[in-house]
Amino acid sequence: MDWRKKGAVTPVKDQGQCGINTEAGYPYQAADGTCNTKEESVRAAKIGGYEKVPANNDGTKYWLVKNSWGASWGENGYIMMERDVSAKEGLCGIAMDSSYPTTYDHLKLGFLAHLSYFLETGSCWAFSTIAATEGINQITTGKLISLSEQELMDCDKTSEDQGCEGGYMEDGFEFIIKNKGINTEAGYPYQAADGTCNTKEESIRAAKIGGYEKVPANSEQALLQAVANQPVSVSIDASGLDFQFYSSGVFTGACGTDLDHGVTAVGYGTTDDGTKYWLVKNSWGASWGENGYIMMERDVSAKEGLCGIAMDSSYPTA
Repeated sequence: MDWRKKGAVTPVKDQGQCGINTEAGYPYQAADGTCNTKEESVRAAKIGGYEKVPANNDGTKYWLVKNSWGASWGENGYIMMERDVSAKEGLCGIAMDSSYPTTYDHLKLGFLAHLSYFLETGSCWAFSTIAATEGINQITTGKLISLSEQELMDCDKTSEDQGCEGGYMEDGFEFIIKNKGINTEAGYPYQAADGTCNTKEESIRAAKIGGYEKVPANSEQALLQAVANQPVSVSIDASGLDFQFYSSGVFTGACGTDLDHGVTAVGYGTTDDGTKYWLVKNSWGASWGENGYIMMERDVSAKEGLCGIAMDSSYPTA
């Protein structure tokens, strides 16, 4: 089953980063300038935190370094550089004083915010809500329409949904129901930042849903039955480096069940070697994974599913 082939899935979108301003809002000039306090106050991305630096599959220790040359460079803008090399200055000059603790966690000391681009402090909930809504709308009307995540972020403030600060897909469905529909992406375009609700655009309704259903928790079989009928919003643990650096194939990497990311299950299948998988649409742009998608191992031994995919899922109804 692949809902893309049935025309029920729009092209992969990119949620960007919701905290400091965007490049478009405060463009880079490659020169010193005077601080634009108006644009400085806009927050469209959050500065991320850190990840513990484990050994890779062959045991080589490495530093995980974020560059500023864009996501097309390296591994989505990052590079893994060998750690504990023989030269005292380290590879390319990375070095540490000898007097440091064996373990250190800036996050636990309160010095760093959690990673927002990959974790719950972002707009992934809106993208998952919209992707599932786009799916049921196409199935019932025959029209595939790209709908507005920004409307959810700006106008859905009645419950736990707080734009770039995170939210829940079920609350997103509730908003669409109460609002009697939602506008198109073109009519209310994504800004990668929280904004004031545009009530004029909010009143334009290109698609609607009648309700939503929760999938029974901790049952991949129940999730399978749901995805067989339509795209389904699912929550997963996307905090691990294996997941974040996924590029192709069936993902079987280590991950937990601390749900922190909303995505959309748009299909399932079995590879030629017999490995069962979920086909999942992400919101990190088409350059991530397999054109923005990931195949996640299905029918694993844990009842929660890989990365907790079977723990918390829901879908809109016509």
